[in-house]
Amino acid sequence: MLKIYNTLNAQIEEFKPITEGQINMYVCGPTVYNYIHIGNARSSVAFDVIRRYMEYCGYKVNYISNFTDIDDKIIRAAAENKMTPKELADKFIEAFREDTQALGIKSATKNPRVMDYMEQIIEFVQILMDKGYAYESQGDIYFRVDKAKNYGKLANKTLEDLQVGASGRVDNESQLKENPLDFALWKSTDNVAEGTWWSSPWGNGRPGWHIECSVMATEILGNIIDIHGGGADLEFPHHTNEIAQSEAKTGQKFANYWMHNGFVNVDGEKMSKSLGNFKTVHEMLEVVNPQVLRFFLATTHYRRPINFTPEALQDAENNVEKIKNALRNLSENQANLSDLENFKSDFIQAMNEDFNIANGLTVFYDFLSWVNQGNGGVEVKQFFQDVLTILGLTFEEEVSLDADIEVLIQERQMARANKDFARSDEIRDQLKAQGIILEDTPQGVRWHRE
Repeated sequence: MLKIYNTLNAQIEEFKPITEGQINMYVCGPTVYNYIHIGNARSSVAFDVIRRYMEYCGYKVNYISNFTDIDDKIIRAAAENKMTPKELADKFIEAFREDTQALGIKSATKNPRVMDYMEQIIEFVQILMDKGYAYESQGDIYFRVDKAKNYGKLANKTLEDLQVGASGRVDNESQLKENPLDFALWKSTDNVAEGTWWSSPWGNGRPGWHIECSVMATEILGNIIDIHGGGADLEFPHHTNEIAQSEAKTGQKFANYWMHNGFVNVDGEKMSKSLGNFKTVHEMLEVVNPQVLRFFLATTHYRRPINFTPEALQDAENNVEKIKNALRNLSENQANLSDLENFKSDFIQAMNEDFNIANGLTVFYDFLSWVNQGNGGVEVKQFFQDVLTILGLTFEEEVSLDADIEVLIQERQMARANKDFARSDEIRDQLKAQGIILEDTPQGVRWHRE
């Protein structure tokens, strides 16, 4: 029985999909004005592991993750690079696809782009205005938060507490609002640059950030979705505002389960540009093996923070090598299947508790030790591959040895049997020079390429 920690209720709940055997899932994607950073990648990898495990459990997962391709940051970056916002977004969407593919992240069922949903966004806003949930102020459209039911519940905040915190605001935008907490659904603009505004009943402008995800999620998945996910930093205000405006429009619950992944810290400090510890995946992939970076990001429980250090990356590299070594050692000999069933049962039990990958890996490492003792067979190989698929790891098959190399290995075995250790060591060194590493184990000689 799969259980999920639901941020909305702050407790672990049994997962029950709306439609049996199918999961409709929306995960907030990046704002595409630059290469994605490690924090973005952590979210993408975390939800990729979650998706892969749900597919392992037999669910068909309709996985939607958007691209925010119109935003003030995009407009500024496009102007600096003498590009249109769409040209800039196209560039970094392609970069996102390259980086996430390198990290073994499965393609989403669909990646909607805000620019393709402008008509639906305008219609959504108009419905909110017609129902009294939104109002116009000098060409801008704002949502009335005091009309929303249980506003702030997702982030464990009350409207009263938020109003106290916002009471001292005196910025220009606050003066346009009925309540300082009201948020923009539509922003008017006099910018004439290409791709920075669209016409609407309220004048030229562009959508607010929060409305975009509500529209794309409901247009593609329907008014009620199974799971909505994203980084913990999105709980408030982004996801809080999504809930308020979506449920105001439809009168229905927006998402049944809310999931949020933890932050990435660098040497114990939160990653940020101001601290100079900001790292893009594009940069990291030039110096770190993608499989190692993937493993590092995938193997901490998704709700916990990750501390990004050289030592942590080295641990990830060592563990990836441990897995590869066990895969090389996988025997054709039929194992005791009752032992295998125990490993499978324990792994599933761990993962069913809110995708507890840390406990799942403890089981998997015990399984690897068992494999290294000579246990194998078709069923063992299948479970091994299932776990690798959930982790998102793929390893190339070892290339068959040339006949000359096989002869040398056999000659070395004969030399060892005859206690001619000088010749044995000579052959080992000769093969090592060719990139062939030999391992003498109780189960016989094993080899792999460097």
